[in-house]
Amino acid sequence: MEDLGWWGVALAVLAGAIRVSTPFLFVSLGELLTEKSGRINLGLEGTLVMGAMSAYAISYMTGSPWLGVLVAGLAGALFGVLHALICGLPRVNDIAVGIALMLLGTGLAFFLGKAFIQPQAPILPAIEFGWWSDLPQVRSALQINVLFILGVLLAPFLLWVLTNTKWGLIVRTVGDSADAARAMGYSVNLVRLAATASGGFLAGIGGSFLSLYYPGSWNEGLSSGQGLMAVALVIFARWQPIRCLGAALLFGGAGALGPALQSVGVTQGYYLFNAAPYLLTLVIMIATCSPTRTLTGAPGELSITK
Repeated sequence: MEDLGWWGVALAVLAGAIRVSTPFLFVSLGELLTEKSGRINLGLEGTLVMGAMSAYAISYMTGSPWLGVLVAGLAGALFGVLHALICGLPRVNDIAVGIALMLLGTGLAFFLGKAFIQPQAPILPAIEFGWWSDLPQVRSALQINVLFILGVLLAPFLLWVLTNTKWGLIVRTVGDSADAARAMGYSVNLVRLAATASGGFLAGIGGSFLSLYYPGSWNEGLSSGQGLMAVALVIFARWQPIRCLGAALLFGGAGALGPALQSVGVTQGYYLFNAAPYLLTLVIMIATCSPTRTLTGAPGELSITK
């Protein structure tokens, strides 16, 4: 990036925003779908790590990274089903269950993934959108993975499903008023199970991106709390899928700021720049701490609204 000067920083932040935002995007859309049904799943950090490990393991053993993505999604859905079944029991707190499953998911992934720390698995391919340029920096920055494109398309599709389909109406009804949903003859636990499992499936796919594309390996420090930050991202996005896309890109750009500045020789405050996503999370939570603002658009059955 040194040949491009400060333009290289902007290019690196753009490329980083695309790459780093992809797990944020899938996990936040999954958590949004879960919360629309009236349930919070804080266990998505464990789901993300488990998805990363299972995707890498399957890709290594079969040679197919796309099969790894599918298995990661199924592993996430399984954790979502487990979360929904436990939370469906009387007097069970969904936040406490989420924390327990987060610990279970990370611990299980670390235990099962020890054999896959060193081997190199096939990773997901990228589409070359920078073919028109002779600059290697531009060509590298515009290598975009298919999962990011799918995530971009998923955001408006999820918005359409939630606002224009019967299934979306049922999910929103359950999330806003469980009593009203029961009066209409819908099973609240069954709807929430489907929504939580679907949300876990998306989170698992987000985890597969970490191990199979960026950074493209499996290790125990892969996630860096992205699953937990996604919950804050959903609140920041006011439970709107399109806003989740914008918020994910914002978080991704913040995460890419440190390495981008390093590329042009800015080394002072390096650790502070690397902490930008976490600082941004803190700033967002403080800025939206007013109940009149934070809860705008929040489903009525969420624990934070009661």
